[in-house]
Amino acid sequence: MFQHSIVFDRPGYLALLALIPVLFWLGHRSLSSLGSWRRWIALTLRSLVALAIILALADAQYRRESDELTVVYLLDQSLSIPANDRQAMLKYVDASLEGERSTLRDDRFAVIAFGRDAAVEVPIISADRGVPGRLESLPNPEYTDLASAIQRAKALFPPNAAKRIVLLSDGNENLGNAHREARAAAEGGVSIDVVPVYLEPRNEISIEKVDLPANIRRSQPFDMRVVLRNDAPEGSDEAIAGRLVVIRKAGQREEVVAEEEVTIPPGKQVFTIQQEIDQSDFYTYEARFVPADPAADGMAQNNVASAFTHIRGKGNVLLIENADAKGQFDFLVDRLRTQDLEVEVTATDNLFNSLAELQRYDAVILANVSRSSIEDADSGTSFSDEQIKMLVRNTRELGCGLIMIGGPDSYGAGGWANTELEEAMPVDFQIKNAEVVPVGALAIVIDRSGSMDGEKLAMSKAAAIAAVKTMGRRDYISVTAFDDTPYKSVPLRVVGDYRTVAKRIDAIASAGGTDMYPGMVQGFNDLQKANAAVKHMIVLTDGQTPDAKFDELVRRMRQAKISVTAVAVGADANVPLLTNIANRGGGKFYFVQNPRALPRIFLREVRRVARPLVYEPPQPVTPQILTPDSELLRGLDGGVPPIKGFVLTSVKQNPLVEVQLRSPLPATPDNATVLATWTYGSGKAVALTTDAGARWATAWTTWEGYDKFFAQIVRWAMRPTGDTGNYTVAANLRDGKTELVVTALDAEDNFANQQSITAAAIAPDMSTIPVQVEQVAPGRYVGEFDSAQAGSYLVVVNPGGGVAPIRTGVNVGYSSEYRDQETNLSLLRSLAVLAPKNGKSGVLIEDGLAAASSPFTPEQNPFRRDQERASSNQPIWPWLVVTGACLFWGDVFIRRVQFDPAWILVPLAAVRDKVLRRSKAPEAPETMSRLQSRKAQISGQLDERRAATRFEWDESAPTAGAAPTVGAEPLAGAATPRKEQAKPSLKPENDAQPESYTERLLKAKKQVWNDPQNGK
Repeated sequence: MFQHSIVFDRPGYLALLALIPVLFWLGHRSLSSLGSWRRWIALTLRSLVALAIILALADAQYRRESDELTVVYLLDQSLSIPANDRQAMLKYVDASLEGERSTLRDDRFAVIAFGRDAAVEVPIISADRGVPGRLESLPNPEYTDLASAIQRAKALFPPNAAKRIVLLSDGNENLGNAHREARAAAEGGVSIDVVPVYLEPRNEISIEKVDLPANIRRSQPFDMRVVLRNDAPEGSDEAIAGRLVVIRKAGQREEVVAEEEVTIPPGKQVFTIQQEIDQSDFYTYEARFVPADPAADGMAQNNVASAFTHIRGKGNVLLIENADAKGQFDFLVDRLRTQDLEVEVTATDNLFNSLAELQRYDAVILANVSRSSIEDADSGTSFSDEQIKMLVRNTRELGCGLIMIGGPDSYGAGGWANTELEEAMPVDFQIKNAEVVPVGALAIVIDRSGSMDGEKLAMSKAAAIAAVKTMGRRDYISVTAFDDTPYKSVPLRVVGDYRTVAKRIDAIASAGGTDMYPGMVQGFNDLQKANAAVKHMIVLTDGQTPDAKFDELVRRMRQAKISVTAVAVGADANVPLLTNIANRGGGKFYFVQNPRALPRIFLREVRRVARPLVYEPPQPVTPQILTPDSELLRGLDGGVPPIKGFVLTSVKQNPLVEVQLRSPLPATPDNATVLATWTYGSGKAVALTTDAGARWATAWTTWEGYDKFFAQIVRWAMRPTGDTGNYTVAANLRDGKTELVVTALDAEDNFANQQSITAAAIAPDMSTIPVQVEQVAPGRYVGEFDSAQAGSYLVVVNPGGGVAPIRTGVNVGYSSEYRDQETNLSLLRSLAVLAPKNGKSGVLIEDGLAAASSPFTPEQNPFRRDQERASSNQPIWPWLVVTGACLFWGDVFIRRVQFDPAWILVPLAAVRDKVLRRSKAPEAPETMSRLQSRKAQISGQLDERRAATRFEWDESAPTAGAAPTVGAEPLAGAATPRKEQAKPSLKPENDAQPESYTERLLKAKKQVWNDPQNGK
């Protein structure tokens, strides 16, 4: 299965191995002072160090070769593949695995489904397992990207096996470059087998595009062209009859501009329709072909196409008003229309649903609009977070004007605090100075009983969080959840960071029964502790509650100037009780069938706490003009009439903010703004905190400067129209993406650099695609967006700097998946003939998917062995370096440190005895051991005495070798007798111990010093 070996990436360094004997010989001479065994060990270690270094320099690699094979099947799931052929692909894969199940080889396989993208359907598993009966992956079928599928397969292959791809496709790629990717795969050792999917001939009718100018002047005649195509089978001349319908849309308006019976012969046919529009707007033209015989058309998805155009004219303005206060701004609308402005009025119950709908307008006015408006519990309306984002993006990125007109239901008083709309306006909607605006307090009492489990409790918590989010940071909040007993989910506190409060609310869980009275008492107690000017309670339940003194509790709340609103969720709630509580408590009763209406109710009710933001002084005040020369106030020499009130805000501390009108009261200038403007991104935003004459600015309705004042505000904020400057836009389609190329020139036809150009595209489904535009060359800016969806895209390029936005259209035809009539065998063959390194090229299965009905030939078997064995190399030079370093220190230790090698023998002997299972000698008895020890001690003492006696001088004995004295008698045949010495006793001496050499030397020195003869 596997073979192992060592290879070298830089074998030239192996020539250095010849130096090892030389180093050994030199070391043998230089280390002669060491002992024999130390010298040989040092020389061995030194040679091993040199060997490790040389092998590391040669980049030694551990190689493992394997005869395993991994096959990855690529299944084409694009629209050009019929459904029955998709199922036949799975049968083919299963049949090709059948022969492999009987072998003992450890081969593996994987399955990838692909269209525009590629997804792994079956990961790499053993080949003895089957494939599922249907595919779970759902790749985008609009396109065929063979290159991405091959690339995904390459990334999936394991390194320790031979590699083969089996491609099942019709070869009709329309994204990427399959041949280039396949060639790269072959260079990496991948073989490609191809199983063609043969397509049956069929008729196909499609609307290729609707062509019309992107920008047209009002009342200018123009031609709209509809291009139809009949892709008939080869050799067929059959014409397809049907009905062509063209519809023009503008906002909510639709009209049929053309409808006729047509006959489409094979090939292309163009129908031209003349048009003329005398009203400026944003128009969509949609063409639809309905065949007389549906069976004559293969696919119906490509029978519809659309295009956009913009009719330039007077500025278009959208005014949005509250659904429960329609007609409040009719006077303003009439006066603006007299100033050559086209104004369309809509209410919050008929809001826009896409950013594309806002492209008709050059300015949007929010006229005393609240975040949420309620007519009844289940029919109320509110701005969603997504709609708020659309308003903001329409100004910031697309240059549309945004104007906010005040009233009791606008700004912070209308629940707009802490929203993206607040970020887009030149003023903040909250007041941080307690001396200017007193704070409010809100107590929320929520039923958390078992019956509230699920959507009811989830939407109740979401509504409470939404309410807290719109409150001021200095307001008070208390949240009580009750079942049988009350729980303080959020004890009374200042809101501060609303996210902290939101986390506690989100932690509420359902349990228990329903007893509302203790929960209301706890909420009432919290509100009594709050030092707030406005106090309000919201109580919500879905069930019956035990009888209690609710009337007495509500009476005490009203005495404490606390209002209460009751919300009944579902028919099981005690509606009469809750209605009575709301009526007596000065609040409102809501009966809710759909829990999803709860956020709108809470947003409406929390505005009671924000009422202090409405400033109505005892006497009218006259706003002061701070910028008389501005475009908004130019020509208003007599000033503006007095107003009776406005909404308090805080001016943003930003140099772009310009305060135009300011009230003398209150005394804090930052909170007395009446009119402020700024540039926000590519657009302009205006904040008028008073109204247009309905309640506070009634004196303005008779003011002669009324028309001029509001017309100048709207015109200043409007999206620029007219001259687009020296800017040109070109669009290039490639691989499902559209590239925008903007060329910018200044007034002198020089390249305009470092421009803040923004762009956005509106897709055929009316969704908005942001486009990032970057400068890539002098005067050249490029952006790209995904345009895989067929149809017409409206592209809006905003050059900024007061230049009118450039609008252009991009027509993206339907994918060729809808037009492919035959298999692209030439491409499939070019993939199969690519041969991997040291292997054979793949094969093209001529029978296609039908080959699965009979046994596979050896050439058709995807698990055949005709590829180079897979090998994987692992570098081992780091281990060689570490080993060489360790051996080097061992060499140093041997040469520099002297030690007795005998200590090694002891553990070696122990190991030897353990391996050989030798038993130790039996221990002697304790008595015999003591006798032997005593005997050895006495023997040692005797040896010491003999050694001492042997070297002592006997003065009475004659000196050996001395000459005989003259006259002395000769010895008579015997030596002069020596002085007899006493034999040493064998009796041990316990009292006297023999003196050591050091003691005797010290004793001799003392005798010399103490002898008086030596002192002379």
